[in-house]
Amino acid sequence: MSPTLFSTFPDPDQIADAAEKLRAGHLVAFPTETVYGLGADATNPLAVAAIFEVKGRPRFDPLIVHLYTTADVCRIVSEFPPLAQTLADTFWPGPLTLVLPKRSLIPEIVTAGLPGVAVRIPRHPVALELLRQAGRPVAAPSANPFGWISPTTAQHVRDGLGTAVNCILDGGPCDVGVESTVLSLMDSRPVLLRPGGVSQEEIEAVIGPVQQAIFAEGAGDSAQLAPGMLSRHYAPRTPLVVIERGETALAIPGKRCGLLTEGTRAWQAGFDQIVSLAETADLRICAARFFASLRSLDSADLDVIIAHKFPDNGLGLALNDRLRRASASN
Repeated sequence: MSPTLFSTFPDPDQIADAAEKLRAGHLVAFPTETVYGLGADATNPLAVAAIFEVKGRPRFDPLIVHLYTTADVCRIVSEFPPLAQTLADTFWPGPLTLVLPKRSLIPEIVTAGLPGVAVRIPRHPVALELLRQAGRPVAAPSANPFGWISPTTAQHVRDGLGTAVNCILDGGPCDVGVESTVLSLMDSRPVLLRPGGVSQEEIEAVIGPVQQAIFAEGAGDSAQLAPGMLSRHYAPRTPLVVIERGETALAIPGKRCGLLTEGTRAWQAGFDQIVSLAETADLRICAARFFASLRSLDSADLDVIIAHKFPDNGLGLALNDRLRRASASN
């Protein structure tokens, strides 16, 4: 059975149909400003289990719960401290996820048995209308097979999941293009668990210094503190090699090589395909085009993809995180 596909910026009746599917325990793929999500009613353990089955996602990897308002967030967390309110007032709706102590309303399958739940209010109008009409907290990881390149269009969802999800809301390309930043407020000092669409500098300008998480790569089947923290993630099927920003990119003799770079980076002839993310070093443009460009190179029948690193600040921190995990060994 082909998935029901609602066109770009579907009308409220179409979203209402998708909302009813969520309430009935079905999965719905929908757009956010970061990437497309695969959503289920977060209070329904069987529906949430279907996410893990469809994606092939390990149960130790927690999910982010999407909500319509801050009041809705407060219904599923046991504490919403002033620091969380400050961050919510500044960055919500938007690409910031907060980890807060959960109430029992959220089943353990959502949080991998951990005491905190990851929550955010997305900025995309289709996502917000879906959440409003569903009237439920919606658990939603990226709508793609686990570990592979994240989807930033409805076509990416169809290509990755096929008929495994029977409802896809098409809200056009995602304008941020990388996943949300995840910030834990479970302890006295905020901890950055995953860089993403809100930069560390933007957060620190509002609340002061935050600590970066220190964790062991390849932590096996232990519960992860946040989504996207496994050593290999966001990965193309084509081998990916990451080089430094100042290094001239060289094609490998005898190999079909692709290049992923900012327009300002240097390379020599010999590449079979080159994708320049932006004519200038605008990291917001690079981020918005990043996953789609990586998919394009991955589908080009190449032997290897070579990618330049980004600056280690702002959105570059998130992009380099994705490159590092995408290039990690199996």
